[in-house]
Amino acid sequence: MATGSAGRAGGDIVHGYPHLDTVRAAVTALYKRLSYDTVRTFDTSVLPADVALSDAEELYAGTQRVARAMVRHLRLPDARMIVAFRDMQHAAHVELTAGPEYFVELNTRFKSHRKDIGAALAHEVMHVYLHRLDLSFPGTRDNEILTDTATAYLGAGWLLLDAYREHGPFSQKLGYLTPEEFGYVVAKRALFFGEDPAPWFTSPQAYDAYTAGLAAARRDGQQPPLAAAGWSTRRRYARDRRAAQDPRRAGRPGAPGPAGGYAFEGHAPLRVSFPCPTCHQRIRVPVRGRLRARCALCRSELDCDT
Repeated sequence: MATGSAGRAGGDIVHGYPHLDTVRAAVTALYKRLSYDTVRTFDTSVLPADVALSDAEELYAGTQRVARAMVRHLRLPDARMIVAFRDMQHAAHVELTAGPEYFVELNTRFKSHRKDIGAALAHEVMHVYLHRLDLSFPGTRDNEILTDTATAYLGAGWLLLDAYREHGPFSQKLGYLTPEEFGYVVAKRALFFGEDPAPWFTSPQAYDAYTAGLAAARRDGQQPPLAAAGWSTRRRYARDRRAAQDPRRAGRPGAPGPAGGYAFEGHAPLRVSFPCPTCHQRIRVPVRGRLRARCALCRSELDCDT
């Protein structure tokens, strides 16, 4: 059984990046379970026209059409989504069975908020996709973060971000990630595929969260020992490298860099490990100046100055 979180009213929406470690672990898990080649097949996001549900369209027929669009996007041709509405605490709910039919329930409030039906279904259909992959994290919280992250990285999560709105006393957010974390994952996808989702956002707050997430995603590619690192972080890296090269420290690991980044290992030869800025798998390279590193998981080519 899986549930999506309900939209929220009032000022209790959490901001920032409190789940960032789990989000990054989820991206790594996706690459490990799917492979680079499969991830690359999701090069086109769900388009707004595919999930638009106007007031003129019959509600149940339109909802089923949107559900089928999500099924097609995730290449689940033998899965059938039966969608109904009921009063409940959460935004949506899906029973994870052997299939091929899956029963999805949406909160009745979506009957008058049709714009967000695509977002709710994106999360629930992703639960089915991950269930079939046998990919999960222990605990409800981390598993829901995995589901949100997978939805965003595989091309449907921009809908969940666009469901974030704040208008005076009313506020709404779907999913377990903060708006900025959704923006971060959508931006990671955009950087990987060369995609620009910015024109799809109808919520000004969602667009702001995306731009904040984009800045955070770009910072991942500007940490030592990557050659694009800034002056201040390069200076700290050089200091840590000198300490690691001290013979008195032989056999002891060096201190990790900022935000759990690089760490020096061994002594002769000295090596440095750091997270890939694309998939966050750790990479180990020798400390010998400028070199090109290649991530074996996501195949990113990285210019390093070790």
